[in-house]
Amino acid sequence: QVHFVASGGGLVQPGGSLALSCSASGSISHIVDMGWYRQNPGNQRELVATITNWGLTSYADSVKGRFTITRDNAKNTMYLQMNDLKPEDTAVYNCNEKHFRDSIGGSSTWGNDAWGQGTQVTVSS
Repeated sequence: QVHFVASGGGLVQPGGSLALSCSASGSISHIVDMGWYRQNPGNQRELVATITNWGLTSYADSVKGRFTITRDNAKNTMYLQMNDLKPEDTAVYNCNEKHFRDSIGGSSTWGNDAWGQGTQVTVSS
């Protein structure tokens, strides 16, 4: 099975930008729909952006207009460009194949064992 490692997080001021990467251990060409998720303590994991194998993207209302999701199948990598960051964007960000039951803006169906460590994004002044 393919494993995913998210990286690129850090501490940024409100209004700043970060670029996250999601590196897969194997080919992602067969994965039709991939997504970025985020989770704060006490909250469910939220699907914030998705991208299909043919480039169709979808964004949660909370990030629409600020985040851009892309993927490079040749590099087995997915990306999330985050602009105009807000304190409420603070979370651990992770990536995965989109579960067929998951809806954009909603919580993830994947169990806890489906996730890696993720990458911490902290937006604070």
